[in-house]
Amino acid sequence: MTRVLIAGLGNMGLSHALAHHRSPDVEIIGLVNRSGTVSHPDLQGYPVFTDFRRALAATRPDLAVIATYSDSHADYACAAMEAGAHVFVEKPLATTVADAQRVVDTAIELGRKLVVGYILRHHPSWQRLIAEARALGGPYVFRLNLNQQSSGAEWETHKALMQTTSPIVDCGVHYVDVMCQITDAAPVRVHGMGLRLSDEIPQDMYNYGQFQVVFADGSTGWYEAGWGPMMSETAFFVKDIITPNGSVSITEGNKGASADVDGHTRVGSILVHRPDGDRMIDMPDEPGHQELCNAEQEFVLRAIAEDTDLSRHMCDAVQSLAICLAADQSIRTGQPVSLEEEAQ
Repeated sequence: MTRVLIAGLGNMGLSHALAHHRSPDVEIIGLVNRSGTVSHPDLQGYPVFTDFRRALAATRPDLAVIATYSDSHADYACAAMEAGAHVFVEKPLATTVADAQRVVDTAIELGRKLVVGYILRHHPSWQRLIAEARALGGPYVFRLNLNQQSSGAEWETHKALMQTTSPIVDCGVHYVDVMCQITDAAPVRVHGMGLRLSDEIPQDMYNYGQFQVVFADGSTGWYEAGWGPMMSETAFFVKDIITPNGSVSITEGNKGASADVDGHTRVGSILVHRPDGDRMIDMPDEPGHQELCNAEQEFVLRAIAEDTDLSRHMCDAVQSLAICLAADQSIRTGQPVSLEEEAQ
């Protein structure tokens, strides 16, 4: 029985908590929430803490699930590992590359399992998309975006996230991770552009951004993300990968409103185009958001039980974050960022 402490009960943290609540192999020994209260009926009765470090000391978990705001991820993950726990931490792993590497180095030094919340890695349709793209062969052109026309509670959540993290970083790490899994080449250069489209967000923050990234094999990627009530619902979900031998595209991902969380991972069908003809791959019975969170937590538990080598997983988490943070830097400075120079 794995003893689990869960920190953060927002959208992702609540889903992870429910995954563990329903697992026969888990004992939830504590929930950490700044308000000190838990509203979901299924999670009543568990000990609730308002301070993460006090919760660690009081519960001594086998696994800490960290789904708090991004600026606490690195410190909480290191504290948990130093207290003897393995860690699942929501993306992004940290708010700087140095902090992300510090978390990875701590996991390696202490022999802890570290899993980062890249939910698309556990989705069979996205796994198929990556496999089909790799089968075509590179170099690749990546055209990916996820804009969200958020209002009401969703806009409040986005404004809270933008106290520390831009949409380009928060959402971008998922899709840059997909790019990196397909090309396997090192990133070389990033150029970003962004704009502050609302007076409701911090002066130094932007709620719309886009960037281009160039890889060592010649592959190029474009990613776009925007949050807020002003965003367009037109073409908010573009997932397109082009190669010299054809292309792979998600054709039915644009379902429902852009703020619908389940729609962000839904594929529906994959169109594989080659010059000699097209092939449509239907992906029925896709997992929903909660099912994907269940799969993530099952992966963590299995990695602990089977002593899975997570070296590539951790390296990829740092690399995808480095690309998105370089894009953020480029947007703020107005200059391209060389990742080759950063690595030296």
